[in-house]
Amino acid sequence: QVQLVESGGGLVQPGGSLRLSCAAAGRTSSIIPMAWFRQAPGKERDSVAAINWSGGSPTYADSVKGRFTMSRDNSKSTTYLQMDSLQPEDTAIYYCAAYTSTSKSGGYDSWGQGTQVTVSL
Repeated sequence: QVQLVESGGGLVQPGGSLRLSCAAAGRTSSIIPMAWFRQAPGKERDSVAAINWSGGSPTYADSVKGRFTMSRDNSKSTTYLQMDSLQPEDTAIYYCAAYTSTSKSGGYDSWGQGTQVTVSL
């Protein structure tokens, strides 16, 4: 099993920046991709960005391209989401997720507890 712990959320003004971190523990060798999702009040959970754990460039949702940057540090089993030019519509709970080689659902099978990001004056 893989355990994920997010940190770095908070309140920021429009145009500001935040960096989220997601530390993985446990069977990290089983991680294939990791991803960030977000869920705004009254809306479904949407994918924001994803990255393969073994290499390659991240992919992004159109709504965050050019503003968000996902990266990873395999030595620390940690992934990051740098969020710049934040807007009120970015307000949501942000979740880190991992898809592991032991996934029974065929989807992301490890999730963090979520961290709140609020963009407001």
